[in-house]
Amino acid sequence: MIAGFGDNSSMYAPLLATDLADRHKLVPLDLPGFGAEPLEVETTLAALAQFVAEKAKTHSADTIIAHSVASIIASLAARTEGSPLTHIISLEGNLTAEDAYFSGRAAEHANVASFGDWFLPRLAKKSEGDPILARYAEEVAKADPKALWELGCDAKRFSDRKHPGEALREAGRVTYIFNRENCAQSSLDWLEKSGMHIIELPGASHWPTIDQPQEFSEKTLSLLAS
Repeated sequence: MIAGFGDNSSMYAPLLATDLADRHKLVPLDLPGFGAEPLEVETTLAALAQFVAEKAKTHSADTIIAHSVASIIASLAARTEGSPLTHIISLEGNLTAEDAYFSGRAAEHANVASFGDWFLPRLAKKSEGDPILARYAEEVAKADPKALWELGCDAKRFSDRKHPGEALREAGRVTYIFNRENCAQSSLDWLEKSGMHIIELPGASHWPTIDQPQEFSEKTLSLLAS
């Protein structure tokens, strides 16, 4: 299980108290720079995908749960040579460029300091009165600043060159879990025509493992049993 932009495995902590954890081995994975030691090379989608693929081999994992921009990482990891990953469960993963709500802004800044000075205060302000977003803001503040900026810039480059939804769909078996109220209209339009297997979680936040862990557990158990 891998988290989205700037977040870490803490977003999956509520799932550890559900039936999903009782019936399946859950591995919350911190990515380098986001809970784990930063990479010695540039933090790109491809570099993180290689890290994920290696961890999947270690745990003999064939299914990965990936949130937001991490769905791109999962799609690349699944196509890495020797990867055991065959099923991606995408939690509101990036489908179109419009989905890069936070990560896409990194490329507008020339360096790490500029992005951090712009991003973190705005995120903190936006999270006032919203405990779920406040949790995210707190975890992003712990991320390695350089890794955060590099990942955001690379995600923007990827979305400019390729269609994130197409890359996800081509990665193998994919299930997309979402609340349509959280999604850009362009992404909903693409999803409707994509033929991708979907599961809806009405009323959920962008972090359904935080505010709807039981509902997410039940839906995922049904999916894995099918």
